[in-house]
Amino acid sequence: MATTQTLHPLHLSGNATENQNEQLQKCLNDAANDAYLAAVEELDRQSVQAVLESERKVHFEIMQAVKEVVHRHRISRKFEDEEVGSNRGYPAAYRVRPVEAQVSALRKAFPSLGACNEKLGRRELPEGPEAWFAIPRWQAVAPTYNEAVEKIVEVLAARRRFSNRIAGRLSKEYLRPIERTGLAENTLGEQQAGNDILLVAAQFGLLHRGCSARRTRATLAGNEFCLGTFAVACMLLTHPERLSSSDTLMIDCGGDEYSPRADRNFDRVPLFDFDLSGVEFSIFYEDRARNLWGTPTGFLYKLD
Repeated sequence: MATTQTLHPLHLSGNATENQNEQLQKCLNDAANDAYLAAVEELDRQSVQAVLESERKVHFEIMQAVKEVVHRHRISRKFEDEEVGSNRGYPAAYRVRPVEAQVSALRKAFPSLGACNEKLGRRELPEGPEAWFAIPRWQAVAPTYNEAVEKIVEVLAARRRFSNRIAGRLSKEYLRPIERTGLAENTLGEQQAGNDILLVAAQFGLLHRGCSARRTRATLAGNEFCLGTFAVACMLLTHPERLSSSDTLMIDCGGDEYSPRADRNFDRVPLFDFDLSGVEFSIFYEDRARNLWGTPTGFLYKLD
């Protein structure tokens, strides 16, 4: 049974800088002054006195209104035209397995994997993530991230019908993690030190369906990060039903970026989809939104 201990978000980018705070304060002060000038033109002596008699209430209401406005605009508007409606969901057969079953499946694929703090998976999650997912440190699988990706893709290909459209093109010149995802993985590793298999609070794509990869990256919550190819492939290994029908929500791995010509122009993202031939691993443009796709993401929390 999940414990009721509250998990608090651990934001990836840290506190606002001094310069940001100064700019925000100026923005709000300018807005407050403009509001005062506009309001006072409509007031006479009697109505001003009535407002002053309700000073505390006015102060509170203005404070709440400003907080609401700031909160409403805290999500970036960058690439907001790269969103489309989507009613794609998960297959009916898909269910998140208990953490213990996930860990067992990973150890069958990679017998050298060591410890996992399975008790963490009993904590109740707040809104955002769907469940706890067991994902190995890639360092416990191979010396480099790209080699780890190749290994997990090989494991998937050996277990089900699988088409790798970018076989032989998974070296670091083609594929690399984005900075935010790398920072999050390092944080998870530090929090769960001594464990080869990490537990990650995550969602499998539904939260950001219909968004381009770069729109998803722009709208992430403060403690949220996109999952890369290795993490997503591990989740597919432990949950093969997630991609088991052609009408399911397909998956882009927005935690990685891909250069199709190995020319340092990393404008694509890796994809996992499903058709009559089975699972297909390929790439797609980071700026294209389709109703077929969603980006899996993880969430960081303070672990006491």
